Amino acid sequence: MVTSPPYNLDLRYRTYRDDRAEADYLAWLVGICQQIGRVLAPDGSFFLNIAGSSTQPWVPFELITRLRPHFALQNHITWVKSIALEGDSVGHYKPVGGTRFLNRNHENLFHLTHTGHVVLDRLAIGVPFKDKSNIARRGHTRDLRCRGDSWFIPYRTIRSKQQRHHHPAPFPQTLPEWCIRLHGKPDALVLDPFAGTGTTLLAARAVGARGIGIELDEEYAAVARGLLSG
Repeated sequence: MVTSPPYNLDLRYRTYRDDRAEADYLAWLVGICQQIGRVLAPDGSFFLNIAGSSTQPWVPFELITRLRPHFALQNHITWVKSIALEGDSVGHYKPVGGTRFLNRNHENLFHLTHTGHVVLDRLAIGVPFKDKSNIARRGHTRDLRCRGDSWFIPYRTIRSKQQRHHHPAPFPQTLPEWCIRLHGKPDALVLDPFAGTGTTLLAARAVGARGIGIELDEEYAAVARGLLSG
């Protein structure tokens, strides 16, 4: 499972109303996640991408706490969308007005499993060693180390609704690709119950997996079919 549900930020989806009361929103998502757990394979992975807002920062953590009876939280990954370096910045920047809050440059990616003991292919998304002496000195067979739980994946520049198929909240294809590669099962079957315009399904195809998407909005579903048939 790789999915990113609506964040309850009052975004303008075509069909779904993204402005539930917080308690209703959390109960709705817990119910959906319980159904995901019902169909998740015993050694399956459930990657849940979700974020709060500056005024509602607790929501992702409240949700993951409520899921504790149903899943093990095997990894908590921080998806970094923008980072400021010395004298420079890299990645997607969406300014926040006012004087109370810092700009939000990251989102949560929760890796949930049934047991907490699912074996991953960590080097499938590994990165080369900076100090090459660590390869032999630490007994590695390849010039790759675990990427860790901070993933820098910026958006590509999108300047119009047409470029993102009029969907208000797409995510970069690299994000689900890394999840599927990390899970490490050959010919994996990947389900996205909030498929949107099909990003997870495109990612599954790109890495040789099979994809199933569920989408409420007929227009988004039609876009996904068009992209997958292209």
